[in-house]
Amino acid sequence: MINRPPAPVNVSVTQLRANSATVSWEVPEGDIIIGFSISQQKQDGHMQRFIREVNTTSRSCTLWDLEEETDYIIQVQSIGLYGESQASKKVHFRTLKKSDRFPSNSSNQDDPTVQGLDKSRHLQTGEMIIIVVVLVMWAAVIALFCRQYDIIKDNDSSNNKEKAKPSSERSTPEHHSEGLLRSKFHPSVPSINIIEV
Repeated sequence: MINRPPAPVNVSVTQLRANSATVSWEVPEGDIIIGFSISQQKQDGHMQRFIREVNTTSRSCTLWDLEEETDYIIQVQSIGLYGESQASKKVHFRTLKKSDRFPSNSSNQDDPTVQGLDKSRHLQTGEMIIIVVVLVMWAAVIALFCRQYDIIKDNDSSNNKEKAKPSSERSTPEHHSEGLLRSKFHPSVPSINIIEV
C-alpha cells in the first residue's frame, strides 16, 4: 500500500479583511507535493467552497468573496503523486467589519486571527522594504542616465566647437602687405634731387 503524504502543518490565516483572507501552511519535508486542496465552510457547518490546485508548489491561497463579520472553518490537504493527505487541523477565523482594519485586542493570543495579524504586519514591512529598494534602484538608474547624457552632451558641444573653429578662422579677413609695399619706393631706383639755380 502506498502511503499518502502527511497533512499540512502550521496552518494559519493572515491578511484578514472584511471579504478576504489568506491561508498559509507548511508541508513536512521528504514528500513530493504537487498541489493542495482547501475546504472552507461557515461556522454553522454549511460547506461553502472547495479549492483544489495542482502543479503548484504554493504554500498559501487567498480566499475571496467572504462575508463580513462571519465565522469560518478551513482545512488544508496536501496533494501528492499518489493521492491526498489527511486534512489538517481545523482553523477558525472571523472576517472583519468593512469599517475595521484589524481585529479587536480582546481576542485570545492563541486565536489564529491574532497570529495572522502579526504575520500580516511582517509582510507589509517586507513589501515596504521591497518598494523602497525598487524606488532607490530606479533613482540610481535615472541619475546614471542623466550623468551619461550630460557627458555625451558635453562631448557633442566640444566637438561642435572644434569643427566650428577652422571655419571661423577661414572667415576672418586676411591682412596682405602688398598694398604697403607698392606705396614704398623701391630701393633699386635712385632718387633724383632737382636743384633750382
